[in-house]
Amino acid sequence: MPVSEPPGWALPIFWIAWGWPYVLFSFLVGSIPFGVIVGRLFFKTDIRTAGSGNIGAANALRTLGKTAGAAILVLDAFKGVVAVAVTARLALPVPIYMVLAGGHQVPIDAPPPWSLVPLAGLAAVVGHCYSPWLTFKGGKGVATFLGACSALSWESGLTFVAIWLAVVLPTGLSSLGSLLATALAGLILIVVGKNYGDSTIYFAFWSLVLIVWKHRENLARLRDGTENRTLLLKR
Repeated sequence: MPVSEPPGWALPIFWIAWGWPYVLFSFLVGSIPFGVIVGRLFFKTDIRTAGSGNIGAANALRTLGKTAGAAILVLDAFKGVVAVAVTARLALPVPIYMVLAGGHQVPIDAPPPWSLVPLAGLAAVVGHCYSPWLTFKGGKGVATFLGACSALSWESGLTFVAIWLAVVLPTGLSSLGSLLATALAGLILIVVGKNYGDSTIYFAFWSLVLIVWKHRENLARLRDGTENRTLLLKR
């Protein structure tokens, strides 16, 4: 028997309860601290003790160089892609525990629960920001958001990159570019990602809230004119 879509306000609770294994998987994928791993393995540096102390690509670029920054950016973004792609490919239209218990058969032509997919992306962003491997500390979630957003909609991913470059290239303010790009990419996703239902709204809104919260110190420095700058074209 098909399950009807729940009311909008109850949708996140419904889908997390329905597909919690995929949400947990996505959280754990997002929690992998590639900034710490790359810094220690290849640069003999704990990035948490360098520069701003953030484990993300911007701090890696400033403290470890362009190679490290690019590698960490790609790896952190890949976490978001994996969370979305795996959930979209493997999520079942019935609760997974019912299938494992042998209590339900999945029709071959049953569509996947698309509403769950953006929530998996959100779980990856949360995992990056609050990694259990770093005593529930972590990065700021921007690159993982970019990866998840791009996997959900290439239009929103392209919007993020365009806005970020438009801000950062002339100003060097990576934090400002990240915040503006996150907000606008989320809006584009809501517009073009209607096949995911209202979950795109929850993904965009709560990702933005979390990323703004993680940038609260950057916002204070932006206000005071003391924010760190990332000069991509520096020779």
